[in-house]
Amino acid sequence: MRFGVAMPAAFAALSGGFFAWYSTLVGVTSSALGWGFVATLLVITWRPRFGIWLLIGLWVFVNVQREWSGRLPAGLSGEDVVVEATVLTAQPLSVPSSQATRLLLALDTCHSPAQRPSCSALSKVRVSAYSDEVFKPGEQWRMTLRLRPPNGFANPYAFNFEQWLWREGIHATGYLRQDPPPERLSTASISLRQLALSFLSQQALNERTQRWLAALTLGESGQLTQDDWSLLNATGTTHLVVISGLHVGLVASFVLLLAKLAARLLTPGNWRMRVWPWWAAAVGCVAYALLAGMAPPAMRAMVMTLIGLWILSGRHAPGAWQAWWLALALVLLFDPLALWRPGMWLSFVAVAWLIVIWQGRQRPRGIKGWCWALIRTQLLLAPLMAAAVLVAFGRVAPMAPLINLVAVPWVSSIMVPTALLGWLLAPFPLVGHVAWWIFEAALNVFHLLLTLSSQQWPLWEPDRLLTYPLAFALLLLSLCWGLPGILPVLRLLSTALIVSLPWWSLAPPFAQGVIRVSVHDVGQGQLIELRSQNYRLLYDAGPRFRGGFMPLETLWSPGQRFDQVIISHADNDHAGGVEALLSDHQVNQWLAPLGESLPVPSVACARGQAWERDGVGFRILWPHAGANTLSANDRSCVLEVSVGEHRLLITGDVGADIERRLLQDVRSPVSVLVAGHHGSRTSSGIQFVRHTTPRHVIFSAGKSNQFQHPADQVVRRFRYENSCLWSTAQDGALRFWLDANDLIQIKTTRKLSGQRNRC
Repeated sequence: MRFGVAMPAAFAALSGGFFAWYSTLVGVTSSALGWGFVATLLVITWRPRFGIWLLIGLWVFVNVQREWSGRLPAGLSGEDVVVEATVLTAQPLSVPSSQATRLLLALDTCHSPAQRPSCSALSKVRVSAYSDEVFKPGEQWRMTLRLRPPNGFANPYAFNFEQWLWREGIHATGYLRQDPPPERLSTASISLRQLALSFLSQQALNERTQRWLAALTLGESGQLTQDDWSLLNATGTTHLVVISGLHVGLVASFVLLLAKLAARLLTPGNWRMRVWPWWAAAVGCVAYALLAGMAPPAMRAMVMTLIGLWILSGRHAPGAWQAWWLALALVLLFDPLALWRPGMWLSFVAVAWLIVIWQGRQRPRGIKGWCWALIRTQLLLAPLMAAAVLVAFGRVAPMAPLINLVAVPWVSSIMVPTALLGWLLAPFPLVGHVAWWIFEAALNVFHLLLTLSSQQWPLWEPDRLLTYPLAFALLLLSLCWGLPGILPVLRLLSTALIVSLPWWSLAPPFAQGVIRVSVHDVGQGQLIELRSQNYRLLYDAGPRFRGGFMPLETLWSPGQRFDQVIISHADNDHAGGVEALLSDHQVNQWLAPLGESLPVPSVACARGQAWERDGVGFRILWPHAGANTLSANDRSCVLEVSVGEHRLLITGDVGADIERRLLQDVRSPVSVLVAGHHGSRTSSGIQFVRHTTPRHVIFSAGKSNQFQHPADQVVRRFRYENSCLWSTAQDGALRFWLDANDLIQIKTTRKLSGQRNRC
């Protein structure tokens, strides 16, 4: 065939994944699958040679669609299901005053309530267990779970948690019910991996050494603490502690070296012609990937290492690009969901660029030649990888190229070999301990290097608007310096662009007398950002979940400045994110009702307070000044924002009684009302709704929340007034502008299929 088999196979797999995604997007899954089978049969009959490509594409298509169909049915959201499941991972959570574990479960059986959809298609779920039970990987349990379909928050430029759950093959999330209590059906079966972890925990090594050994050699990256990951992220060295081509390649090389030595002793006359050393290296490569759990990074590394062994053996030597395409095709065949994993594309982009910058160059010679090759490779690779990491994760380690110049040879030449050697010599305690003591000393040096580097050059998360321009500039820099024949002036211009770009202001201009309002999607809570030309205000800070996660952490890069933050009241769903503001951002002034307990000094908000910024008026309508005996909800700060004839009203969690007291102060009609108490029936009373007659109503509520907000009767009241209704649960984050010279147009983040009658 003209292009061989590697490239067509990769394109067939890519096409199958693309059409699976597209058919799901437009809702033609069944018909697309049927036409795919028909087309495959026709092509096999007409051109049998081409049928294999259609089969490859169809294989990827079917596997991707199977992941979509395995999601929890909407009819089971919030319902209890009884399962028998095997624990895949058990990760402790830092929850104050309780013991909690995050479990990843492989379901063996699932029984849903009567008159409800079946849950038999579920295969993997992620749940939180707030229990004193100790769960261990490999154990089988019978338990009752309350599940919901996998979903995440929808905010502009934020991490897509729902997509992450899908590409990890997780079909539902939820928590473990304590009644009835879970029942252990069987203990974990003995496995080489668990024996290795148990053996490691008994060694006379400090805790940090044990967890890094587990991560580097066994693929147990979950053993690393959050501080470990923060240090690795800040220095751009996370690729060094997952099972990658470096680790699998070293194992294969070591086995190959031993096998060749054995061949030289057994058959000294023709040992170079022996094939079995290469087979031994391949077996060692596969065995090590299996020991590491065959996670996607280990599997990718195994495939690419096997292809490298195949090429180096000399029996058949395809070109570098053929090997690259073949590796891509095989990875997608084994793991179709890898198509949506950033880690796969980061590794393949890195290898592709290495092929480009080294193709046609002579092999380095001598120590000087290899040192220069390492420096050149790292400097040419770093801008491209920084661009890819920026697009994938929205952050970049400024000094990652220089740090990796030292870290890569240190880890690959000292830490990984001594770690693996320690396992090999484990049957000989004293000798094995010597290898791991060397590893421990090398780890201490490595950890000190990363700590000093992160303190001197911390992780940089540029403004979200700068992410793609900066990534493009880094890509341009990499191409100009890496490709041959580029004019020197272009290289200088690309360098100047990348140096100057971080100081550019790409934020949209704010005109005088105009304010942008963003009602963020933070689940069952509230967080509203108001931003004008020279002023930035937050109303509430969103919730803090039982596991410690605060949605506010995902909204902005660190170092933001807010002129004022109003906390309507101290309930967790409104003030849970205060700690994230204190640790990562700068706030000039805090306002909260008198009597509310916050971890920061605040000015009491009180009726009659008013101020103007950039031609925009702000008024506090409630509570009254001084002490009061109201409940926390009823003393919420009520804020009115005015721009010309447009008025935005945010009432916090005040109830219907307080709303009636506000009628004399609220100027109607209201352009946009953020419904009180997330749409609860205790708020949005009939008199208040009729008086305000809001044009737009926003419910800040969580998807499938247990309180069933917004309440049906509240929705009907606003419908009767012909209000346009919006909800963060369905629409994601909502954004609009208050401009005296323009109509209000509310933009959603989540695009829903079909049309909803909003008004």
